[in-house]
Amino acid sequence: MATFLLDTDTLSLHQRNQPQVLAAVDNHATDQLCVSTVTLEEQIGGWSALARSAKTPLAEEHAAMLLAALVVSWNRFAIAPMTIPARTQFDLLVSAKLNVKHNDLRIAAIAKELGAIVVTRNRRDFGRVPGLILEDWSL
Repeated sequence: MATFLLDTDTLSLHQRNQPQVLAAVDNHATDQLCVSTVTLEEQIGGWSALARSAKTPLAEEHAAMLLAALVVSWNRFAIAPMTIPARTQFDLLVSAKLNVKHNDLRIAAIAKELGAIVVTRNRRDFGRVPGLILEDWSL
């Protein structure tokens, strides 16, 4: 059975109820689906920045509610951490000079270590990673 690692963009589409992504997630068993700690870091950073920049109590409450909903949305997915073997894979990818952002390389390294398929719309960058299998569930 295949494992699918959703990148940050795909997870965001799921959280925004994009119909094709929702249907694809619903068509896979929970134990097949995961997100990386890299994706969680990216999402926490973005929503925390929104909360810190809130200028009114209402804006602060809104940001806090969004952050709470974000955390709850992760319950559908297993969490794939950056392990030492994945870090080694990441270092190899960096040394290959693939012209891919480091967070995307971190996600790719975790996927390669797990033998997972990366679910992404970003074929341009992830497609540069040798041996990485990609799927786009947003179509």
